[in-house]
Amino acid sequence: MGFRGGKKPGSVTPRRAPSGGGSQRPPDSPPGKKRRRKKKQPPRDIFSRAFRWLLGKILRLLWWFGWRIGWLLVIVVGAMTGYYYVLLPPAVDQIDGRARGSVTMLDKDGKVFAWRGAQFGGIITPDTVSPYVKEAVIATEDKRFYHHFGISPRGILSAIRINLAAGRGPLQGNGGSTITQQVAKILCLGHNYQPSSGISQRAFQAECRRATIGRKLMEVPFAFALELKYTKDQILMIYLNRAYLGAGAQGFEAASQRYFGKSARDDTPAEAALLAGLLVAPSYYAPTRNLARANARASVVLGLMQDQGYLTPAQVAAARANPARLSGAAQSQAGGYFADWAMEAAPSVFVKASKADVVMKTTFDPRIQQAAEDALTSVFDSKLRKGSKAQAAIVVMSADGAVRAMVGGRKLDGAGLFNRATQAERQTGSSFKPFVYAAALDLGWRYDSIIDDTPLTINIPGSGPWTPRDYSGKFLGPVSLTKALAYSLNIPAVRLSEDVGRDAVRTVAHGFGINSQLATGPALALGASESSLLEMTGAYAGILNGGTSVRPYGLLSLSLKGDKAPFMEQSVGMGERVISEQADRELIYMMSQVAKIGTARRAQLPDRPIAAKTGTTQGARDAWFIGFTADYVAGVWMGYDDNSKLTGVTGGGLPAEIWKQTMLRVDKGVPPRPLPMFDPSRDTLPPATRGQQPTPLARDTQAHNILTDVLGAIFGRPRRP
Repeated sequence: MGFRGGKKPGSVTPRRAPSGGGSQRPPDSPPGKKRRRKKKQPPRDIFSRAFRWLLGKILRLLWWFGWRIGWLLVIVVGAMTGYYYVLLPPAVDQIDGRARGSVTMLDKDGKVFAWRGAQFGGIITPDTVSPYVKEAVIATEDKRFYHHFGISPRGILSAIRINLAAGRGPLQGNGGSTITQQVAKILCLGHNYQPSSGISQRAFQAECRRATIGRKLMEVPFAFALELKYTKDQILMIYLNRAYLGAGAQGFEAASQRYFGKSARDDTPAEAALLAGLLVAPSYYAPTRNLARANARASVVLGLMQDQGYLTPAQVAAARANPARLSGAAQSQAGGYFADWAMEAAPSVFVKASKADVVMKTTFDPRIQQAAEDALTSVFDSKLRKGSKAQAAIVVMSADGAVRAMVGGRKLDGAGLFNRATQAERQTGSSFKPFVYAAALDLGWRYDSIIDDTPLTINIPGSGPWTPRDYSGKFLGPVSLTKALAYSLNIPAVRLSEDVGRDAVRTVAHGFGINSQLATGPALALGASESSLLEMTGAYAGILNGGTSVRPYGLLSLSLKGDKAPFMEQSVGMGERVISEQADRELIYMMSQVAKIGTARRAQLPDRPIAAKTGTTQGARDAWFIGFTADYVAGVWMGYDDNSKLTGVTGGGLPAEIWKQTMLRVDKGVPPRPLPMFDPSRDTLPPATRGQQPTPLARDTQAHNILTDVLGAIFGRPRRP
């Protein structure tokens, strides 16, 4: 067989691998290249691959659980949102959530001077309220209010950042809540206050506002439900009507009336900014507490309104140049103690337990109240040492018991303060003595009857002998009743009380309105019993009233807000006759001599007569001065709250000065009138039927005064008690 090319092919034998054991090149390897040896992986790459594998497993596991938990949360939030949605009533039913009504107090002329309870001024809506109020609230509280669905994650994160940067907890301070969430707080997540719960509504609301993680989470579905149930304007309406703005004002309408004496429909930019500024801290920024601070906060709000385009720079400048001003009633803050007392004295079924808004017309006189406050401030600022903690109280009333003014202490910060005029019962000292003399005059003694001012010792069963002493330490011998009262002699008062009987003295004191428990021993005559300033002033009003008791009162009428006709009225506080008219006229004459020649001389008025009595208790712990002109009765008490001793103060000292300064202001412009008293120069009396008969010298007024001056020159004026 022949072959192409003329050559015979040789036999093909595979090449052997070298004896060195090298690996044979794979048949498909490119010619001329050696096969590379596979390198061993370092441990670091193994760990990296293992970590990535584990991380992937965890992420897949988290995703597996995450989307299931997410759907579960969506279902839970959706279910709770639906639950709240069903429970929410119509928006108009959420406007007024008060459990109790309010009380608006009018003075004697029908002008508002005080408020008590949660004040609600009436429904306002975003359409009826001043546009500046609406804009100020949105600019301050929730500038994206009309663009979110109830919550603002951006606002919450920003608030947490601010709180942490300030060193507070994440939920302390700024809350980042939308207006919708704030409405959720106000509505307490749908839980209504129950008076039978045993806690106050204030404590209930404080619990509703408490910021906790659980409550924040619960706000989310409730806010969603609010957004689904109500329109944005309805949510804002609830907020405008229920937000607390200090001074008992619930809602912007009540606050505007409270602070400015006008409707929120008419508020200016400055007024709207002030009200909106209260939302962050109503008590702290309340203008009745610090108007300058409130207006400083309002300036910040005005800046926010400008930043968000609600006000022009010119409008902001004008508002800052003319800041909000308080109404006359809000500015004076008068009558806080009176208002508290009137609330306690009024029928609780109308002013405390009722849900209705009540209007109470009172006997309060702002002019007289200001006179009393100014007098107290004037005397204490000029006569009291710096840093003294001495306290004082003043009550002014008409002869029929109508209380016109009341100062319960030196600091007049409004309601809720301890009222020393009504709540403090202290020993009355010599201011009690007129009741001893009233009993004696009613039983046959006369103003000029003689009684001994000589040493006296009484044996008290179970206690032993008791010896009263006069303040001066001297004895004047036989003196008339008029002089004994004028110089506030102790021994004649005790003798007189023992002669007529302590029961008779207690009967007269109770008849004039001293309702506290009276002492049973002979020290009764020296004012060892306790009483309040209001009781004592009311008792002296009975003396001015001709010997007929009066009951101090402050309420004239009660009516429902909006009604013209009152459902309850009261005219006078006059009661029954206590002593005869003749005895009362003599007593007023004797008390006028206390002011003319005795311990009350410091309180004499330049243009009209007065009748008065001083009182200083054992150890000088209480000092009293109570007296009257023909028109008004005023009582002053001075002492320490802890019952410490007064230093250098007697009833005829600073209390007399406070009384005088009060009455100078009270009687300004009031025509002077004579006191309804017995006049020894023209009136005659039948002979005395009790006690020693008066001497001819004592019967004559002029001679009586001469005798007083002579005895004063010989023995010296007794020191004021």
